[in-house]
Amino acid sequence: MTTVVVGYVPKPEGEAALDAAIGEARLRGARILVVTSHHDDIEAQGWEDAIAKAKLRLDESGISYDVRHLVRNFEPAADLISIADAAKAELIVIGLRKRSPVGKLILGANAQQVLLDATCPVLTVKAATA
Repeated sequence: MTTVVVGYVPKPEGEAALDAAIGEARLRGARILVVTSHHDDIEAQGWEDAIAKAKLRLDESGISYDVRHLVRNFEPAADLISIADAAKAELIVIGLRKRSPVGKLILGANAQQVLLDATCPVLTVKAATA
């Protein structure tokens, strides 16, 4: 079975990425590998509820999944890429946040690293705006 890897954060861009990953997994007959990455325990505090909600959405989707909640001193992009490589992922899905006109000149460092260094296709999604 193929794998779709999704970088998840409990923010609108993370929710959009999870939605897109569910859709892509359905299209591809793939499983989903959800990745969260933190530098330390302090940064990871409070994520249990968000991960539980993401798992509930995945349970409701009926798609096979696994969640990797990583707490180590790696950049999130490096974790996402290494896990995607190890899983021989068919696709990585990441969310992008809205940026100011000046901010649009510079893509987020993690998103840029994933786009440049991933060995498989990368789907970027934006959260819906109100």
